[in-house]
Amino acid sequence: MDLTAPCPLAIELANRLRQAQRPLTQRWLERISDRVAIHPNRIFPTDDLLDHVPLLIMGIAAYIENPAQPVSASTPVIAKAMELGAMRHAQGFDEYELLKEYEIFGGILYSFLASAVDEIDMPCSRSELVLCAHRLYQAISLIQQATTTQFLALMKERLREREERLRAFNRTLTHELRNRIGATMGAGQLLQMPEIPATESERLVGIVVRNMESMRVALDNLLELTHLAGDARQQRHVVLPAAAFEVVRQLRELARSRSVTVRIDDALPSVEVNAAAVELCLMNFVSNALKYADEAKPERWVEIRGHIVPATDDAPPSVIVEVRDNGVGVPEHQRDQLFQRFFRAGVDTVMGVEGTGLGLSIVRETAQSIGGRAWAEFPEGLSVFAFSLPIRRAGDPTPTSDLRATGGERPS
Repeated sequence: MDLTAPCPLAIELANRLRQAQRPLTQRWLERISDRVAIHPNRIFPTDDLLDHVPLLIMGIAAYIENPAQPVSASTPVIAKAMELGAMRHAQGFDEYELLKEYEIFGGILYSFLASAVDEIDMPCSRSELVLCAHRLYQAISLIQQATTTQFLALMKERLREREERLRAFNRTLTHELRNRIGATMGAGQLLQMPEIPATESERLVGIVVRNMESMRVALDNLLELTHLAGDARQQRHVVLPAAAFEVVRQLRELARSRSVTVRIDDALPSVEVNAAAVELCLMNFVSNALKYADEAKPERWVEIRGHIVPATDDAPPSVIVEVRDNGVGVPEHQRDQLFQRFFRAGVDTVMGVEGTGLGLSIVRETAQSIGGRAWAEFPEGLSVFAFSLPIRRAGDPTPTSDLRATGGERPS
């Protein structure tokens, strides 16, 4: 049988598809929003993008009507299908969600045509029915292939970039740890000399302690990153104030050595958060604020604040966590580079601050990995480093026992 032969039933079904493109689009949108972890208004965030679906339906209708003119790579329909793949990649869809989207799409169209066939009063053979179904299958397959190919190409590029970043990260971390170990070993060997003066001994002990602390922070960051990469069901969740108290507890000695008061705002929202992600972000922000404390100021402080941003038509509710300080700040010409890998601000003006330049980039990537973002602001005389996270679940006011369990305390 000639698959491209004219078919009166196919022409009628194609016309009905065109007439029903809007209700079919709405049905598809509702079905997808039930299946993927994304707000319905972000599935197609603008009216122009929403027009993707009717355009795809129009392309499928044209192919059902006349398969002699195939859906080729140069047609607007394929271009829209590729745009859909790029958009789904940007929105964070995974491969399963993308395949499920087209499974839903195909199911809706097959269901519609099955109902339409029963309403059409037209003589039709069984072979013609099979022919129409084949044409529909072929059209959906071609469009799905275009979307998936574009999605996978972008995914491959992202993986390549991540591999490059990982190699660069490994090189830098290895170099940093080697230097720290060398400095620690050198200081330790000198400490073994019996004739070393007490003042020099104290200085060398300081070198050992600083280098060991730096290595500990680097390894802690790596450990937290491995937690983030694990199964979401195995990740530990705590209320936000408990995570903040735990960070303050761990940095208590550093704060004391820098004569900095660390405060936690009483109004910090009691929402449930990913413990590994939030503690990693806060640890980097607060430790940076302590390292860059302004020694010229008689009162030095760091404050952890937070507030909830209500849901909008375009986004779910989120919590914003801020770390404010009155330290030396960041030169204006360096602010755009703050979250870049290996960049360290103020190295030419602030002495004695060590690090790999990876902390802020790790914060940015950590926040992004769970649907948030990170940024910095500089109101008059202050530095504000912040990150946002989608709210997992609002909790009751934090029990005192929960805070004690973290080992934290409310700084004055």
